[in-house]
Amino acid sequence: MTSVLFYDFPFGITTIDVQCYRQNFAASHLIIEGESAAFVDVGTSYSTPLLLQALEIKDIPRENVEYVIVTHIHLDHAGGAGELMRHLPNAKFIVNPRGARHMIDPEKLIGAAMAVYGEEQVKADYGEIVPIPQERVIEANDGLSIDMNGRTFLLFDTPGHAKHHSCLFDERSQSIFSGDAFGLTYHELDTDRGAFIVPTTSPAHFDPVTMRQSIERIMSYRPQNIFFTHFSHAGNIPQLGADLLQRLDDFLDVAYSVRDAGEQRHQLLVQGMRNLVLADLKTHGSTLSDKEALDVLDFDLELNAQGIEIWLDQE
Repeated sequence: MTSVLFYDFPFGITTIDVQCYRQNFAASHLIIEGESAAFVDVGTSYSTPLLLQALEIKDIPRENVEYVIVTHIHLDHAGGAGELMRHLPNAKFIVNPRGARHMIDPEKLIGAAMAVYGEEQVKADYGEIVPIPQERVIEANDGLSIDMNGRTFLLFDTPGHAKHHSCLFDERSQSIFSGDAFGLTYHELDTDRGAFIVPTTSPAHFDPVTMRQSIERIMSYRPQNIFFTHFSHAGNIPQLGADLLQRLDDFLDVAYSVRDAGEQRHQLLVQGMRNLVLADLKTHGSTLSDKEALDVLDFDLELNAQGIEIWLDQE
């Protein structure tokens, strides 16, 4: 069995590497308050043993997990939720209302993933997508407040990356668990200037107007820290937010410049975003070679281009 990798933070927060695609790509966050616990985002079905290992290490009985919360239902965030819930007898599952039905009956969710990636690849990457009984599901309507052993979590809508996206504000730590709504930042890209952040505009719901509104809404809570699914944690949120909004505008400038390029559009869009992030990384003080940086970011930039193109064609 693969050993769990995790990082501990103040206020009972532990980031667990769900080891999806590669190490330090996707995270689940375990929040512990007294004898109670909650997971925020859970990776794939293959991640479940790692999350259960983390509970054992933290001496948290499975019965004490009160909530499994997903920011949205993309499979690297929520694909393992049903499998995990099998092992957590008292947990309630919390998800945005737009995504709830697809976790109760995941047939369409699985079909959509297979249409893009193929059946074999979906099974290899995500494993079995297990339905969640309806009676265990709580729909996270905008502004839903939940209590865990005296600790308050507020869930609020953050579309733009996905229509079914919510973020969680943890009052105890003054932190936000942002899923993909506040972009992504990988530790390999950190420098003395801090984290390097990139928007995630992947298919199929990307909308720049609502994404900008969601980023600004997240910043309005004045969080001390943000816990990302891709990957882990960062502070200095005002600067990160400004960088994120600027980079979103820059990506859109590239998109508009190539929108009528026909068959070459996708390639030109990917290359334009590559050029932008490589130049910005150098300004950020990164010492990575271009190849090293693209080894970290190319998967996301490819998905970003796909999402932007869908939006361009619908605009």
